Amino acid sequence: MSLSIKKKFKVFFKINTRWSDNDVYHHVNNVVYYSYFDTAVNNFLIEKKVLDITNGKIIGLVVETKCNYYHPVAFPDQLTVGFSVKKIGNSSVIYNLGILKKNKIVAEGHFVHVYVDRKNRKPTKINPKFRAILQEILV
Repeated sequence: MSLSIKKKFKVFFKINTRWSDNDVYHHVNNVVYYSYFDTAVNNFLIEKKVLDITNGKIIGLVVETKCNYYHPVAFPDQLTVGFSVKKIGNSSVIYNLGILKKNKIVAEGHFVHVYVDRKNRKPTKINPKFRAILQEILV
């Protein structure tokens, strides 16, 4: 992996395209990239034990997304999602993300998570343990 990619992204998550990811144009449909982004980030947060998607008191809601597409990918491509944190707010995080195929960025974007109370959906402050994990991957 190139040094510029390693500077841009701090976490890397391997993901395989699926047969169902392809659309009628025989490439991965644009909306699927957002699924890859969400899968990579949430997997990381679950592994770090700062997000419990089943029973946790807080959940992350995506409130903004963007993706630029540079090169198409298709089943059965093997991809890597690279990501880092751009900004940490009181209750929100901006993640920068890239989809890589053979160490080449094929799509790049961001999304904003706002962390809210599971029951009332009101923004909640990111706790110190969670903030420390995010700071480790801040660029």
